[in-house]
Amino acid sequence: MLSVLRRPAVISAMAVGIPLFAASAKADPVLPVQNLTFTSFTGFPPKTIFTAVNPTNWTGGTGLISIDAPGTATQDNQTHGNAYAVYGPFPDPPPGGNFIQADGNPTFETSFNQTITGLTAGQNYTLSFWQAAGQQQGFTGDTTEQWKVFFGSGSFSVNCGTNPCTISTTGSISEHDSLLMNTPSGGVSAWNLVTMTLTADGPTDVLSFLAWGDNGNTTNLPPTVFLAGVNTPSAVPEPATLTLVGLGALGIRAGYRRRKAKK
Repeated sequence: MLSVLRRPAVISAMAVGIPLFAASAKADPVLPVQNLTFTSFTGFPPKTIFTAVNPTNWTGGTGLISIDAPGTATQDNQTHGNAYAVYGPFPDPPPGGNFIQADGNPTFETSFNQTITGLTAGQNYTLSFWQAAGQQQGFTGDTTEQWKVFFGSGSFSVNCGTNPCTISTTGSISEHDSLLMNTPSGGVSAWNLVTMTLTADGPTDVLSFLAWGDNGNTTNLPPTVFLAGVNTPSAVPEPATLTLVGLGALGIRAGYRRRKAKK
């Protein structure tokens, strides 16, 4: 009788184990972005304008884009360009490390970029990062902010001949917009995690981030967009994984109790 009673417990564990392995197999690989928290650089230490910091593996970032060290978002640093301060209190990003601060007015900044190699054409990749928003000290007015993410082997351009600015693309490139943040005058939009799925069009593609405030409006309020921890791994298992593991544990425990009762 004991050998028969053991079977449901074993089946319960296997029934849970099979979906768990299947879920893992379906997960897209993480896009292999380098220098995720902008802590490797060859120029001046943050808080400083992006091009003066010169972060390893990243290019572009001209204009009012700075790399901030923890605790410096509300501080000015005019030594190597206009790394301006935003209203506080402004919290440091959850993943730690340095982070990007970009003016969201398209006439004052450009994208920053990284060339990603070792990709498989047609393969989906997961990209994640943290975003937040604020407003430069001394300015007022409600603002909206988001990141425009471009990926592929083509190109894009920002056209500000009219207000608001528009974006045009050429070649094989895709645009992905992050969740829109609504920031009150003199306020802050808290850090939130963004996850996107990007598809490679070849073995080498370019990843670009463009700060986009007030839907491309050139009125200088200005909206200020923050980015941190690109593809920083999470130490917490995904909810689906936790659910499957929990169900497995319950199945095994129930089988044990049945065997104990029969004894």
